[in-house]
Amino acid sequence: MPNPTAAMLVIGDEILAGRTRDSNMHYLAQELTKHGIDLREARMVADDHDAIVAAVTALKDAHDHLFTSGGIGPTHDDITADAVAGAFGASIGVRQDAYDLLAAHYERSGREFNEARQRMARIPEGATLIDNPVSIAPGFTLGNVHVMAGVPSVFEAMVASVLPKLTGGAPLLSQSLRIERGEGEIAGPLAQLAADFPDLSIGSYPFQKDGIYGANIVISGAEGARVDAAMTRLAALFPAS
Repeated sequence: MPNPTAAMLVIGDEILAGRTRDSNMHYLAQELTKHGIDLREARMVADDHDAIVAAVTALKDAHDHLFTSGGIGPTHDDITADAVAGAFGASIGVRQDAYDLLAAHYERSGREFNEARQRMARIPEGATLIDNPVSIAPGFTLGNVHVMAGVPSVFEAMVASVLPKLTGGAPLLSQSLRIERGEGEIAGPLAQLAADFPDLSIGSYPFQKDGIYGANIVISGAEGARVDAAMTRLAALFPAS
């Protein structure tokens, strides 16, 4: 059986404007690979309600899981929850369990649980909460969409909460070989190797350093014996000088 597939949607004007560097997609890809879920697509979208609805609708229908990051805080531009509700045609409002979590957190910290902070308790109907041990404000899962914060430490904690509940497949195994030859020289043998091992992913990642041209060849697959066999063939094709 093929592994489940996933997509990621990164939400936020600050990402697209270059004011904030996204690290969440890199982290998610690593964790999904370990869990046997294949990340197949990633998009970035602005803080625009209709654009988020369109992206969520397209990605949730195309993949087994969709993970979003960003836009679930207390400010006016945090509109992800409303947009995800819109994509499912679900109502949204303050939910008591989320409200209680936040109210207790702010009482403990001695800070006002004001109207802006109460916005973080707005959850679409039918969703389940995603635990947030870092800053308490929960994410949520609605259908196959997992809605998470954009702050990396919080996003990572939410991923750790969600992944054990998802059915994965075979973890992806990888090996790499550094070849100090130009891609034009190795392209033909690599193409033949890929044809002989159609069940594996064979990627070529070129580099240039200190006048040396080369490529790191990464072979990935679900079966370790197949990866080993392909790597043995590759090493024989391009022995170290």
